[in-house]
Amino acid sequence: MRDAATIQTDTSEREYDPNRLLDALIEHLKLKNDAALSRALEVAPPVLSKIRHRRLPVGAALLIRMHEVSELSISDLRYLMGDRRKKFRISDSQGKPKA
Repeated sequence: MRDAATIQTDTSEREYDPNRLLDALIEHLKLKNDAALSRALEVAPPVLSKIRHRRLPVGAALLIRMHEVSELSISDLRYLMGDRRKKFRISDSQGKPKA
């Protein structure tokens, strides 16, 4: 089995791809398929399908659940899917109450 550091090296030059993250989790957790991963993450199978087909982003709650189940750091999980941002910035319009 490869560890997260090895997978990071393999994917360092690629762009955003949530499939890489899901495949790495399946490998890391020694699961057989997306159905087993959905059970491990306690999400409905269509959620993973929508993520694979890029109709649904990997949300914060799911990313935290992936961290809890896999014990990989959030930064490693973000790196696996191709998110290379160092900081997250909230725009001026986000986080403010509506007038």
